[in-house]
Amino acid sequence: MRFEERLGDRDAWSIGDGCSAARVLDLLSTKTVFLVVRECFYGTTRFDDFVARTGTSAPAVSRALKQLKAAGVVASALYREPGSRAREEYRLTEAGQDLLPVFLSLMQWGDTYLQEGRPPLSFVEAGTGRPVRVRVTADAAPETPCDDIEIRLNPAVAARLAASGAGTGERRDPEEPAGGRP
Repeated sequence: MRFEERLGDRDAWSIGDGCSAARVLDLLSTKTVFLVVRECFYGTTRFDDFVARTGTSAPAVSRALKQLKAAGVVASALYREPGSRAREEYRLTEAGQDLLPVFLSLMQWGDTYLQEGRPPLSFVEAGTGRPVRVRVTADAAPETPCDDIEIRLNPAVAARLAASGAGTGERRDPEEPAGGRP
């Protein structure tokens, strides 16, 4: 990147608090905040599920949700299960959904530079199976709506989860045949 000529003397100007990147970093200032946004994209809506899926404390998740709600990134609505008190569930607002390219570009960078081998998840266009990528372009290419993106599990990770019994409540020895011992 380069600056236009009138901005060439970097000591002659400053945008100070007006920097949009600084403001986004203030909003997404903690790992918990970012993980809560990730979980919203993954369909998590309930507080206890955010705590469990982010692996952080309830107070940290509570602070993150309040921060995101105050910024208009998430909105809450009451729900009540029979015999229980009313609780809030959280969903991304339009502003929150517009964070998708930010989320995907960070994932894409991490997949490239921080993962050994294939990343655990891939993001594809649901109808075609083509990988969804974030890139800087001057083209007027159509965007892929959030609802048209499918998240797929890397086959090696799926095999590891199946072998460990993850998601089934069962654990089995990976050396044991799938049907159990005779």
